[in-house]
Amino acid sequence: MPGRIRRNSRENDTERIRMSLMSMLEEDRRVRDQLVAAGTLHDAYHPEMEEVHLSNADRLAAILDRVGWPDSRRFGIDGEDAAWTILMHSISRPALLRQGRELLADAVAQAASAPALLARLEDRIRTLEGRPQRYGTIFDWDGEEQLSPLEVEERDTVDERRASVGLPPLANDIARYRSEATAAGSRPPKDPESKARDLQIWLKRTGWR
Repeated sequence: MPGRIRRNSRENDTERIRMSLMSMLEEDRRVRDQLVAAGTLHDAYHPEMEEVHLSNADRLAAILDRVGWPDSRRFGIDGEDAAWTILMHSISRPALLRQGRELLADAVAQAASAPALLARLEDRIRTLEGRPQRYGTIFDWDGEEQLSPLEVEERDTVDERRASVGLPPLANDIARYRSEATAAGSRPPKDPESKARDLQIWLKRTGWR
């Protein structure tokens, strides 16, 4: 099955892949921290950040083709977390996110990965496609300059869906994300209308819309 390791993979190869994933995540965080410190990350998808995401996406794609989803059973919690974060940041590669969703769903079905990871990935794909999310895990600045979840399908039952995959109530995440944004000095875009226009151009360029 897609989520299972290929027969010719060996333990040392698995560890090499895990370390490669960790290295990619470290580079992602290094560049992000650098851009945050320079105050250039907030208003648009910074080209330097996208370059890192694209490079990591290409390397992740090769890993997925070789070993399926790097689940925690084989690659450890840190290895899977790195793979998942890299995938979530591969927003310029729609096909890769959709492939990852299929492989992760298989791993969840085998109880090798946490359902919350799949829920968050599903929400990411839905929002990029222009559809309401199911679990309310994707946030952005609202009209009152507060971080809020993007549109949620059947909002009145969202906490039931969240509980079914091991997520806390949505109100908890809203409070936490806003608190973390304040602590990190994050801010809404200076020109929301310009950012929205740029986003639509980017969504069409990458094939999401």
